[in-house]
Amino acid sequence: MGSNPYAHPLPTPSTPAGRDGLAALLARPDQAVVALDFDGTLAEIVPDPEQARAHPGAVPALAALAPKGASVAVVTGRPAGVAVRYGGFAGVPGLDHLVVLGHYGAERWDAVTGTVRTPAPHPGVAAARAELPGFLDDIGAWHGTWIEEKGQAVAVHTRRASDPQAAFEALRGPLAVLAARHGLIVEPGRMVLELRPPGMDKGVALAEYVREVDAQAVLYAGDDLGDLPAFGAVEKLRSDGVPGLLVCSGSAEVPELADRADLLLPGPAAVVGFLSALAQRL
Repeated sequence: MGSNPYAHPLPTPSTPAGRDGLAALLARPDQAVVALDFDGTLAEIVPDPEQARAHPGAVPALAALAPKGASVAVVTGRPAGVAVRYGGFAGVPGLDHLVVLGHYGAERWDAVTGTVRTPAPHPGVAAARAELPGFLDDIGAWHGTWIEEKGQAVAVHTRRASDPQAAFEALRGPLAVLAARHGLIVEPGRMVLELRPPGMDKGVALAEYVREVDAQAVLYAGDDLGDLPAFGAVEKLRSDGVPGLLVCSGSAEVPELADRADLLLPGPAAVVGFLSALAQRL
């Protein structure tokens, strides 16, 4: 048997609940959901989000893991079709039943059909998008910020600013006011503020999907403030008797996530190594 260059020993979670979650996943993989964020978890964070691509070991690791579990789901704020393209998930043997829940679950791509289901766009998104360039200019925040078109949402990135964290903090309040004026909410991330419709987040998406497939164990891996609702969903599932494992990818920028994780991994390469090791153990 050939060796997998991305394989690592399977690490041990630091919490009893996490160890129980991993044990349940190993014992009953056919009843388990493995759910993963995309940016920062399967793909490195890059200054230009359009250049983000899945780690080269991600698809092989997922293709080895997916046939052994009930389901693998990618849960992302990106449009589902974009995540599929940037991940290289379409037409991969072994990923026949992969699901991508895009726009925090508002969109869904199923590998079995190769199609995306998407709702009509919220009218407030188009209105906010039209207003944003002048808005940023008026408050002196145009230099170094970058607007990303996301279809069902629109995002303002500060990673290219001379002081990305200061720009991020300075924009949170004004963008919240702009979002509220158009019936939207602001979802903070890693040097990005996303204006999107209310009523859907990664926690809602994950909980609904776990119920849909009747999973008896769940793993969720994320890296960002937008993943906190998914962490909360897993914690609620654990309180209801469904074992779960929470994985934080790259803990330096988002201590709020790292503090609640059962397993800390330093970034996408380590996440891929963990998935590969999990597939080997199964």
